[in-house]
Amino acid sequence: MSSIIQPSHSEIIKPYQADITVPNWMLGAMERVMQFYVDKNLRLDTHSADMMPAPIEGKKYMLYAHIPFCHTLCSFCTFHRFLFKEDKARAYFISLRKEMDMVKALGYDFESMYIGGGTTTVLEDELARTIEHAKKLFPGIKEVSCESDPQHLDSPGFKLLEGLVDRMSIGVQSFNDDILTMTDRIDKFGSGQQIFDKIMAAKDLFPIINVDLIFGFRGQTDEVIQYDLDMASKLDPRQITTYPLMVTPQTRKSVKGKLAASQADMARQYRQILNSLNGQYTQLSSWAFGKTNDEGFDEYVIDYDEYLGVGSGSFSFLDDTLYVNNFSLRKYHENIAAGRMGVEQQKNYSKKDVMQYRFLLGMFSGRLSRKYFRETFGVNLDTALFKEMTSMKLIGAIKNDPSDPDKLIITDNGKLMGLLMMKEFYAGMDNVRAQLRKPLKACDM
Repeated sequence: MSSIIQPSHSEIIKPYQADITVPNWMLGAMERVMQFYVDKNLRLDTHSADMMPAPIEGKKYMLYAHIPFCHTLCSFCTFHRFLFKEDKARAYFISLRKEMDMVKALGYDFESMYIGGGTTTVLEDELARTIEHAKKLFPGIKEVSCESDPQHLDSPGFKLLEGLVDRMSIGVQSFNDDILTMTDRIDKFGSGQQIFDKIMAAKDLFPIINVDLIFGFRGQTDEVIQYDLDMASKLDPRQITTYPLMVTPQTRKSVKGKLAASQADMARQYRQILNSLNGQYTQLSSWAFGKTNDEGFDEYVIDYDEYLGVGSGSFSFLDDTLYVNNFSLRKYHENIAAGRMGVEQQKNYSKKDVMQYRFLLGMFSGRLSRKYFRETFGVNLDTALFKEMTSMKLIGAIKNDPSDPDKLIITDNGKLMGLLMMKEFYAGMDNVRAQLRKPLKACDM
């Protein structure tokens, strides 16, 4: 998408009015279609693996590192994480750096590094040491993105990350005290005002601060949504990300009916988000907004077709194959100590499967391109994915770019469709994580 053009003094700035016309029944139908494809393609019919493939010359790669520890476990989250214990966490960081050494031995270099969790900043000194090690091993790394929660922003060790992390994403979820109370976060992270003050004090430590918000909570009225957006805007971060609340089979009892708003409410809230943030920010994806249109953000899979994950519970996608690292901390450590990588499973995808995945990402990111499919897969997008293209055209989600026949414009209807599709994809990934965690015993944690 193009950068925001500043109007002249004589121009009148018209507020953005999102043009979302998709009826609620169609939103439900889209979710069911996505659930079908997610169930089909994210089944755990994998084969064993004990080594990553070597890099392919000419391809660009991103390094993902997973830190599976949190001081508290939120009821609506199914990411791979364990309750923090310092001795286990310090031992884990040592194994993580050893696995990076093995990746280096395979011949990889990376353009970017993303560190996710869990809570990546549970031990800032170990995290800083790990980032320094990665930059030494992989000199091609130009940017490092990291996640944190508000609890760590004012800790003495947090400043150790200054100069090492280029983009810090902070999981706020909401500044509203009622929402924070309902989600059991206010006792853990403080009130909305306290979180605001912590971010304001820490924002100068990093070139890019991203504020994560979640919409789709029950009781999140228009006024509450606007309050969250206004508080985020007052912080003036480089980026704001507005995730929809994701209900998975694992969180259904704790979320559905207790925390989750209706689908109609979620669509209305999304319209409000578009109206509020477009004009202040450039839209980077269906749910990410940035000051410029050329900076990395949370969904690294958009910028990198190929990525390699290190650490327990991480995923890699290399040469049309999904690789899964061991979810057992015990087995992960045993692998690393024996000189083996953490990977234990792999699943290969067909060309059609990968094209459908890239179509999803193109809708979500607003970067759907005929040229990309022609150059990457050697196909005509309109015929190779005829059903997908036709359905999106019929509901007004995409239209041809009159200035470039290779590009497609993602409309506001399309942005909502991209959001719903990505939400279901991530819910499917959460289901995969939950299935991989289910066999874990106390000795694995």
